[in-house]
Amino acid sequence: MTRPGAPDPIAVYTASHAGAGAIVVAAPAKLNLFLEILRKRSDGFHELESLMVAVDLFDTLEVRADPSGTIALSCDAPGVPTDGSNLVVKAAEALKARVGRADLGAAVRLTKRIPTQAGLAGGSSDAALALAALNRIWKLALTREELAAIAASIGSDVAFFLAPPAGWCVGRGEVVTPEPVGRPLDFVVVCPAVGLSTADVYRRLTVPASPVGGGAVRAAVRAGDPVALGRALFNRLEEPAFALSPDVEQVRERLAGVSPCGARMSGSGSAVFAACRDRAEAGRVAAAYRRADPDQGSRVYVVRSVAPDPA
Repeated sequence: MTRPGAPDPIAVYTASHAGAGAIVVAAPAKLNLFLEILRKRSDGFHELESLMVAVDLFDTLEVRADPSGTIALSCDAPGVPTDGSNLVVKAAEALKARVGRADLGAAVRLTKRIPTQAGLAGGSSDAALALAALNRIWKLALTREELAAIAASIGSDVAFFLAPPAGWCVGRGEVVTPEPVGRPLDFVVVCPAVGLSTADVYRRLTVPASPVGGGAVRAAVRAGDPVALGRALFNRLEEPAFALSPDVEQVRERLAGVSPCGARMSGSGSAVFAACRDRAEAGRVAAAYRRADPDQGSRVYVVRSVAPDPA
């Protein structure tokens, strides 16, 4: 669930309307600026604390109402499932069940740009924005809290995207408190050719006896201070992820070596990111990384934290 204080995700992420009963939304990637594991829960999940921020690397969903009552998903990316295993379809079916309306249908066209198995939560973002879009075009008028309860049943990261642009996430990640961002933050994101399974990373995790606190990273984000942010970045999942894939560790070391404010892995990997002082430095860091690693096959993105429209 989410707590009050965040703007409407549709207002933040809408790209355009596409005629009656249709809407186009942009689903952002996220970065974990802080991720600590507190304990193993009785339900098999892990209790965590994480500071997440949405960034302007987007998937796009075109969502149209369908009077047939069916949910149909198409996607331009080979290998992405379009059946009931996809979180977008799960979100739509869960929303239908929540309101008891078997007659509601939708056709969703998904354009993928966010790399998969990268710790950027593209699938969770797609699901959250599908929920928000369907709530709008089906004229259900569910509150953010009601949508967040559905989101929590779909996946741990889904609710975060209903509370843009940044949030302090606890529980298994589904309890989100909107977090103020002092100013837009600039990053370089590097996605290695190798992906990582979240389940495999967690299986190798050792829960710390004394968890690290997130006060420093929250203060840095609230102040909009990228230098302090670089010092405060933390991710408990790096150690098990690097054990599974030394290549990911090498990418992080190489990125840190081109002098950003700081560099860490996002989520359970395999993407790593660098915090930068401004957009100009992010461009310099990206170019320096490409020169240092010309044959790795990594995808390199210069991104900025998403900011709500002040209007």
